[in-house]
Amino acid sequence: MRREHVRGVMLLLAGVLAVLAVSSGCVGSDGGQAQVKSGDAVQVHYTGTFTNGTVFDSSAGREPLGFTIGSGRVVPGFDAGVVGMREGETKTIHVPADRAYGPYREDLVFAVDPADIPGGENLIAGDPVGITLASGQGLPGRVASVSPGVVTIDANHRLAGEDLTFTVTLVEIG
Repeated sequence: MRREHVRGVMLLLAGVLAVLAVSSGCVGSDGGQAQVKSGDAVQVHYTGTFTNGTVFDSSAGREPLGFTIGSGRVVPGFDAGVVGMREGETKTIHVPADRAYGPYREDLVFAVDPADIPGGENLIAGDPVGITLASGQGLPGRVASVSPGVVTIDANHRLAGEDLTFTVTLVEIG
């Protein structure tokens, strides 16, 4: 009888501890706080800044960014930084240029005769343009500068060569 009494007390104690853990937030109501892993679909809010603190992009005032971990939709460093997060968690992720948009490449800067570009005579610095390489591959670019007889086009991503910092809040897994 004493052994049954001890067993009953132990079961009661285990139940009380489980209730305390859930009510204190140590364990989620679903039995555990899920962490993001490869293949998970997630929704995040983020603010991206350069190393000097200047904001280059943010989801503030918009819907959260949705993507699947490992799908290649976001830069590798951002993707990897979200792995292991829990819903509601906010984290700062530092992403070096080589894990973001890569280094700035001088070989992606082209000098072109404006006559070779449809509407080339009306281009101004900052205009988006498409570039077709000799291989037939198309690249998006932007006009870097315009001078008589020459349009300089930069096909680097605008964030190439930049180390980036993201403050990320995981809104939802799944």
